Amino acid sequence: MAVSVALRAVSRRYPQLTALDGVDLEVAAGETVMLTGPSGAGKSTVLHLTGGMDRPDEGHVEIDGVQLTPRDLDAHRRRIGFVFQRFHLLPALTALDNVLAPVLPRRVDFDRHERGRELLEAVGLGDRADALPSQLSGGQQQRVAVARALINRPGLLLADEPTGNLDSVIGREIIDLLMALRERYGMTMLIATHDAEVAASGDRVVRLQDGRITSDQRITPAADVLGRLGGLRP
Repeated sequence: MAVSVALRAVSRRYPQLTALDGVDLEVAAGETVMLTGPSGAGKSTVLHLTGGMDRPDEGHVEIDGVQLTPRDLDAHRRRIGFVFQRFHLLPALTALDNVLAPVLPRRVDFDRHERGRELLEAVGLGDRADALPSQLSGGQQQRVAVARALINRPGLLLADEPTGNLDSVIGREIIDLLMALRERYGMTMLIATHDAEVAASGDRVVRLQDGRITSDQRITPAADVLGRLGGLRP
């Protein structure tokens, strides 16, 4: 089920660099927010903090109105999906085994292989389950990576430049796929991108620069987002 996300006065500082400076951001459940801005603006830091892979120096992150604490992070990370610019597939594993990799080390309450095959079908690769990454195109590898991110049926999907290593046509296909999967599985999405065409696919475009939000533009009418939420939450 899609979740809401909020960053409350979040700052993250490194030696000689302020990655985020007092950022406030709210994302409704089921909404797709595109994060744009130049390199070093803070887009990836927002994703890492939201995904529990990093912790803020000041402020806090909320999921469904509940503040994330250090002891929540492991469980939180298991409930989200993350898609990277580089596909990070394991070269010795088949497409199906790459999709299953996040859940192989632990007990789950579903049939791994059934869900993995379902997800490969959902991303258009049902007939390539036994293919190695070296036998797949870049676009196909990213589709496998998307399926892998969904193995736990996350309520939140984070994507960091998911089309950055792809040409414009294949990149468009990946974004269209993500939007379709959002509707099918019911997710909130935060996507960092440099591509203006990709950014225009979201419900909102949030621009960052020097660790601060400089604009927040709604593309999809709020009523459409609320209507979608009604479908996600019976």
